[in-house]
Amino acid sequence: VRSLAHCSAHISPTMKLAVALALLPAAAAFVGPAASAAPATKVCETKADMEVLAKQLNPAVGFWDPLGCLNFDFWQLGQEGTIGYLRHAE
Repeated sequence: VRSLAHCSAHISPTMKLAVALALLPAAAAFVGPAASAAPATKVCETKADMEVLAKQLNPAVGFWDPLGCLNFDFWQLGQEGTIGYLRHAE
């Protein structure tokens, strides 16, 4: 039985470098992405917030909710949960 030390003595330094460089991208796949600062996002969670946002984004139309969806309470989520659901769905 030959030992690994005996086998590695016959491998050239160039071959060792080639193997190390070939394995480098695979090792990088196991490293998580660098943490980044979350962008400052203003979340509009109430009907009043949505009315203000609508007037800022489109002064010609303003707030328009013809079905009154912001008055609904989807799955007992409350007003904030319903607005969040609708905004996610759009």
